Amino acid sequence: MTDNGWEASASAWIADMGEHGDFGRRFVLDPVMLPRALAMKPKTALDVGCGEGRFCRMLAAHGIETTGIDPTAALIAHARQAHDGGTYLEAPAEKLPFDEASFDLVVAYLALIDITDYRAGIAEMARVLKPGGALLIANLNGFNTAGAETGWIRNAFGKLQYYPVDHYLDERGFWTEWRGIRIVNHHRPLQAYMQALIGEGLQLTHFEEPAPIPGAPEPKAERYRRAPWFLVMEWKKPQVT
Repeated sequence: MTDNGWEASASAWIADMGEHGDFGRRFVLDPVMLPRALAMKPKTALDVGCGEGRFCRMLAAHGIETTGIDPTAALIAHARQAHDGGTYLEAPAEKLPFDEASFDLVVAYLALIDITDYRAGIAEMARVLKPGGALLIANLNGFNTAGAETGWIRNAFGKLQYYPVDHYLDERGFWTEWRGIRIVNHHRPLQAYMQALIGEGLQLTHFEEPAPIPGAPEPKAERYRRAPWFLVMEWKKPQVT
């Protein structure tokens, strides 16, 4: 799919994210992703698929030298405007414009689902990561994307009944739409990502499927507890021996 909808959806995306992110970022993923990133004490970080630059700004607020890349020109333009001290480049994940071993931390924050050639993207992330550094990933759970084309099944009164999973093993791209945003996401089974990451010699050091934090607004939080919406993984690049 050559047109993935991102350029046309950029303005709606920026408005939807705001400064604090949407529900899933603010109440589910940020409380996991930011502490894990800071715990590594990185001096330099690359955010692959940085979008409008929100997570880069969060990292930079803690003194980390951040670089963000994204193939969508309108999102990179906004990121530069919102963050004078950051470095933002228009580039695809499959061909990162950096030397080997350039960053202490590489972040893919809900980016893998947008990358058409995810194997090439993962290989590039591993290449630019310094030995001893970490690749921190947040992604939509495969059980989520395997049912995204249908969505929640409701009864005659509109009450949520269940979230379906179908054709889980079939990798595919699909159009998804919400609040003025219409983009292509990609479904892959978890094994596809795991095999690609292991194939690059990375070592898994953390895995979780986070739930909303206490105090997250209901009833939306209940949906994220009922279905495994996200996963977070941390992969280390071994030191050279």
